[in-house]
Amino acid sequence: MGSRTYGQFCGLARALEIVGERWALLIVRDLAVGPKRFTDLRQGLPKIPTNVLSTRLKELEQSDVVQRRVLPRPAAAVVYELTEYGRGLEDIVIRLGLWGAQALGEPRQDEIVTPDSMIMGLRATFLPEAARGRRAGYELRLGDVVVHARVDDGELELGEGELPGADLVIETGPAVRALLAGELTADEAIANGSVHLTGDSGLLTTFAEMFRIPRSAARLSA
Repeated sequence: MGSRTYGQFCGLARALEIVGERWALLIVRDLAVGPKRFTDLRQGLPKIPTNVLSTRLKELEQSDVVQRRVLPRPAAAVVYELTEYGRGLEDIVIRLGLWGAQALGEPRQDEIVTPDSMIMGLRATFLPEAARGRRAGYELRLGDVVVHARVDDGELELGEGELPGADLVIETGPAVRALLAGELTADEAIANGSVHLTGDSGLLTTFAEMFRIPRSAARLSA
């Protein structure tokens, strides 16, 4: 547990004592995507000092949020993963990320997108009810970051990397936020060059309907 205490017998206070230290929730975010080696976590969080990452992982282990596991041969590597208790944070992290998206405008200088942050962003904005009866595979490219999403009748499967046979490949940048917030229509994004598409361009409108930042987010970040 971190050194910060609040002196209150309260669930929220205790939660903040466990995951309220700097970087802790971003570590949880990345582990919510899947188990990671220490080097994987460093790659996904390039600005975190190595000693701080080691400290946070130790604190999260002590609080039963994270555990270590040795992969079977031939990998035989040590990975960190969320415990059952830690997985209880996944929905909280998703909801918090969606709430934070309300404050996103243009990226600040030196801010980056990572595969894990994009995957969790798609998880947060996905609307299962809007995806009922729809089936499509998307490959999303933001610079060097490539992730994919497969939608099947309200179910969502996400992953890092290319999607062979994708129905639509979307190459874009920060404009993806405006598209998902409803500030930019699919037709406008295509017309102004905010997105470059390969495949069925009509599926971009469907994409923006199935992945959506709440309208309150659009007002705050306009």
